[in-house]
Amino acid sequence: MFKQRSDKKELLDAENIPEKDLFINLKELHVINKYLGGYQISKNALKSILDKNKTYSILDIGSGGGDTLKEIFNWGNKNKYNLNLYGLDLKQSCINYSLINSPINEIQFICDDYLNINTHLKEVNIIHACLFCHHLSEREIIDLIQFAQLNNSILVINDLERNPFAYYSIKFLTQLFSNSYLVKNDAPLSVLRGFKRKEWISILEKSGNKCYSLKYKWAFRYELIIYPNESR
Repeated sequence: MFKQRSDKKELLDAENIPEKDLFINLKELHVINKYLGGYQISKNALKSILDKNKTYSILDIGSGGGDTLKEIFNWGNKNKYNLNLYGLDLKQSCINYSLINSPINEIQFICDDYLNINTHLKEVNIIHACLFCHHLSEREIIDLIQFAQLNNSILVINDLERNPFAYYSIKFLTQLFSNSYLVKNDAPLSVLRGFKRKEWISILEKSGNKCYSLKYKWAFRYELIIYPNESR
């Protein structure tokens, strides 16, 4: 089952999830990201891009509970980066949770599809997608890459490797410690919807992009930075 990506949808992708259940899920996802180093991967990727003498608009798509943006905000302040931060999610419940969980005036949360972002923002320098792309089909990922190209935005992707050890480990840990049926179902399924390096390269070739950096990161993640073709 590790030879190719699973096409089974996660419970989190369903509509009308009870808000109480979703909030428990978002809280536990923050713990998983924190202790398995997911936030640090995003911060390291941004560090390789940002110039302290410039101001950047960063859009986090599929922003969930807003914890990633809160981490980026605190890290950016500490390191004196000039950042305008925006979180975008399709679920209004996620936006509601974010406003409670991350009540930071410098972070704006938007409920919409990323394809409509130009109706909300004039410019986006960096599009950030953490644990977002494994929810998408290959065609949808190609569309995202091409959307970033069209908007002259750098696309930062932080997502999972499809790995047997990662699958069985997270399955065991969530069954043992999680209080969320969403996390228990979706965490191991997320790994099965993850990627191999050759799949990322194939997707990039199909998208027409030739300017990128693809690195394997602990624990069982890929850091992918995709630049506009004409920028490097």
